[in-house]
Amino acid sequence: MPGEHEAIENLLAESRTFPPPPAFAAEAVVSDPAIYDEATADLEGFWAKEATDFHWYREWDRVLNWEPPFAQWYLGATTNITYNCLDRHIEAGGGDKVAYHWVGEPGDERTITYAELHEDVCRAANVLERMGVGTGDRVAIYMPMIPEIVVAMLACARIGAPHTVVFGGFSAEALTDRVHDCEAKVIITADGGWRRGQVSDLKTAADQAFDNSPTVDLKLVVRRTGHEIQWNDDEDIWWHEAMEAAEATCEPVEVDSEHMLYLLYTSGTTGKPKGIKHTTGGYMVGTAVTHRWVFDIRPEDVYWCAADVGWVTGHSYIVYGPLLNHTTSVMYEGTPDYPDKDRWWDIIERHRVSILYCAPTAIRMFMKWGDAYPARHDMSSLRLLGSVGEPINPEAWMWYREHIGGDRCPIVDTWWQTETGTILLSPLPGITTTKPGSATFPLPGVAADVVDDAGNSVPLGHGGYLVLRKPWPAMLRGLYRDDERYRETYWTRFPGVYFAGDGAKRDEDGYFWLLGRVDDVMNVSGHRISTTEVESALVEHPAVAEAAVVGRNDPVTGQAVAAFVVLRAGVDGTQEMHGELRAHVAGLIGPFAKPKSIVFTPDLPKTRSGKIMRRLLRDISEDRQLGDITTLANADIMEAIAEQAAVSPED
Repeated sequence: MPGEHEAIENLLAESRTFPPPPAFAAEAVVSDPAIYDEATADLEGFWAKEATDFHWYREWDRVLNWEPPFAQWYLGATTNITYNCLDRHIEAGGGDKVAYHWVGEPGDERTITYAELHEDVCRAANVLERMGVGTGDRVAIYMPMIPEIVVAMLACARIGAPHTVVFGGFSAEALTDRVHDCEAKVIITADGGWRRGQVSDLKTAADQAFDNSPTVDLKLVVRRTGHEIQWNDDEDIWWHEAMEAAEATCEPVEVDSEHMLYLLYTSGTTGKPKGIKHTTGGYMVGTAVTHRWVFDIRPEDVYWCAADVGWVTGHSYIVYGPLLNHTTSVMYEGTPDYPDKDRWWDIIERHRVSILYCAPTAIRMFMKWGDAYPARHDMSSLRLLGSVGEPINPEAWMWYREHIGGDRCPIVDTWWQTETGTILLSPLPGITTTKPGSATFPLPGVAADVVDDAGNSVPLGHGGYLVLRKPWPAMLRGLYRDDERYRETYWTRFPGVYFAGDGAKRDEDGYFWLLGRVDDVMNVSGHRISTTEVESALVEHPAVAEAAVVGRNDPVTGQAVAAFVVLRAGVDGTQEMHGELRAHVAGLIGPFAKPKSIVFTPDLPKTRSGKIMRRLLRDISEDRQLGDITTLANADIMEAIAEQAAVSPED
């Protein structure tokens, strides 16, 4: 059987290619392909050269110390990342440049310059010190997408206090777990935020975390919504009152290159969340360099990363990377469909956004809503588009290019993780010929490979497991207080190399294609099939806006393909459509990949960050009791999906 020796099969091919537009390439930040050879020939020399753009109080004695699985970068060097984000730009005369155009969901807006941000950061740093926070103390941040979240992060870094940002959509229990694990001294929060016109309460969860975390002394609270909250003068401090009383100057603390900058927790498949540890120097160099390379950052750009600061995307490409590069950014508090489904396009038009970086989930959602919404707005200011968070299927890539980018904007599809700290696979838009749906190649200085079950590189045209063979500056420095779990999680599957947990394939031209988590690989009649490839085949049908695929137990084939499909506006989920989609998948991939069942649904279960919760779809497919749904943004959809699944036909 052709698939039985494959780690993961390579099922789909893509022949469309898009070279960089000549005018774009002529002015690109990176235009010489020799950068790849330079990085390969002398990895340490390459990253030493890139680090010279930054301010160091003391330069390094050694670029890299690599004792697998532990790395140290720029040994002996000292710096402060906020000096590099703010002070050096202001000293060079750039204080009046806009750092952020912030848009609140209700329609309120603020414009913040680098000089104003610097003053706020200094005041907040002084507030934290007055609250007893010192270098090395951990601070938990649990806030909506408001400018104060950036100020809070930078204020912590200013005084050398590692921050852990907890996404504002997480429950009180999730917040408590993270606060307790890192032994935070202070929680910075808000009364709430706005989401689809309603108040999203945060203070109550912060109170619960405080009550269950003996290390927390105080809470610092931003007034955002003004709704009534519980207040205790012994433990609560208003942000605005403390800021008014604080001085506007604060010298940055000089810290070692390997000083912990932040912890960011990811949920493990089992057990407690993993505290991903990132340090200062290597992360600073990595975020700035990749932000500049991948997004072709120019002084006049207005850049919008439409993620949440609570995720690593927000840390690296809303806060640190853009500020290190003296970039003007857009921040938006709310959802894409409030008050209407063209909110994003209105923001792009009004603020003349030139670069947009968002998730494939959002792109497919916009596809479902229809082409009319972006067509209402002038988005001619856009010159580059980006994708992040999960593999993007080719048809969503093409829709993004046509309806958002006007068939003129290069697309940079990026792969990376919380653990990697920065983008590792991506086109360089002035050099790379792109293919719809492919993250193309590793960036300069990144040694990525695709291997089989034995850890051997697979030939071109085959699939397997994505690994990283050499260290990179922004890589995680371990798991907080758990070195053994760090080794076990990332370094034991293939000894000596980092295993990302993702499947990938390389086509005949060497392009990398991400296939999702290896946990989502299905074994159907001996074929090792990625759910991503079947989902891509479904979405290639013109009637389909979005699809999620899971494997379910089957007595004949081992596993069977179960599909959940969101149709485009105006298309009905008829028996004929069911048969048409099954035939469509069979034609593109093969009969073995045909979905045994297709459930038509108006939406898929998603977290607040846009991730599809496939484990819940597996529960429905195998008629099990649903697992935890508290992290869903649309928990009410589960009942509708279950009802539809009960009456949907099967092959």
